[in-house]
Amino acid sequence: MISKIFCSLFLLLILLLPAAVFGQEDFLRVTAAGNRQLILSILPPKPLSGELNSKVAGDITEIFKQDLAMTGIYQVIAEEQGNAPFTSDLLLKAGYTVAATSVTFEFRLVELPSGKELLAKRYSSSTQDIRRVVHTFSDEILQTMTGERGPFASKLAYVSTATGNKEIYLMDWDGYNGRKLTANGSINLNPDFSPSGKELVFTSYKNGNPDLYRRELFTGTEARISSAPGINITGAYSPEGNRIALAMSKDGNSEIYLITKEGKQLARLTNNPAIDLSPTWSPDGKFIAFVSDRLGKPQLFMMRFDGSEVRRLTTSGAYNVSPRWSPKGDKIVYCRQYGSGFQIHLINPDGSDDKQITFEGNNEHPRWSVDGRFIVFGSKRNGSESIYVMRADGSGQMKTSRGSSKDSHPTWSPRW
Repeated sequence: MISKIFCSLFLLLILLLPAAVFGQEDFLRVTAAGNRQLILSILPPKPLSGELNSKVAGDITEIFKQDLAMTGIYQVIAEEQGNAPFTSDLLLKAGYTVAATSVTFEFRLVELPSGKELLAKRYSSSTQDIRRVVHTFSDEILQTMTGERGPFASKLAYVSTATGNKEIYLMDWDGYNGRKLTANGSINLNPDFSPSGKELVFTSYKNGNPDLYRRELFTGTEARISSAPGINITGAYSPEGNRIALAMSKDGNSEIYLITKEGKQLARLTNNPAIDLSPTWSPDGKFIAFVSDRLGKPQLFMMRFDGSEVRRLTTSGAYNVSPRWSPKGDKIVYCRQYGSGFQIHLINPDGSDDKQITFEGNNEHPRWSVDGRFIVFGSKRNGSESIYVMRADGSGQMKTSRGSSKDSHPTWSPRW
């Protein structure tokens, strides 16, 4: 079966996975003939000891099904009986033991029809961490099958009006386990994770001015790191995490500046009468893309990290904003205005292959998952303002917001 599977997920992986995956030798390039999706059957989870817990078993199945189907690589079938159909390529087995405050899990991925075990893991966690454990094994499956670990155990930060004000929240990629990070009763915007995922920066009006704050996620400690007169917005960590690019208007108009993560100003990167904002770093830290209306309307531009060699990136569309560089460096995602709304585009860093990937609703603020497979964004559609996730080609769009609040400004954490 390995030979059967081996022959052609190659083409599927070209479409779905980052180019950097190829050349690695420590994973199984498992494929299905004819470039079809692999059929992955999930058997009903069974207790390793003790009694059946239908809630735990149901959660395990649904989480695996959603994670793995979202990749686009697998056709996921949740089997009601204890056997997989003969057409299946892969079999996922799950066992669990529930104690008073803890759960033990055993997960196994098996290749069919050979029965070869491709991956097996045992986990122990609190009963509150069941979702995190299942997401983690989904990530392990992608690591084993493709050479690139998945992003499912990571988190989304976003802005929500759930309490009446625009506060920063944190949730799982699929919308579960939401919790509030800020509670200042003001307007909080544009969260951005540090490369370590241990802190984020955001803009808050809690002291009357749009100032930039840094928050440590595990301690809750906050520090105001940029409070110059005027705006201090769209902060973005550099790849090594020690510097932050942001837009400030302290000298009259909005320009891009560079500060340390403690707030010390290092450099002014742009200097012209136009509005410059929304910086985003290339993964190697050598370049910054940003938005400028120096030609009359907002367009994407690029410069070296020291502000030199500025060039225009987008050459079509009258209003282009909100760029974010992909983790692999091969694409920049951004928003283009169409009429009264926005749609999401992808473009190469050299300005070529500019492609629209959303067509429904009003879609803004796109951000990449850590592996570059997915994009999270805010969308106004069907009368609501919610967080959505899609594959990097625009397919598989899924609403992750689970309340009735207005949710926006999402960003995806690194792996924890």
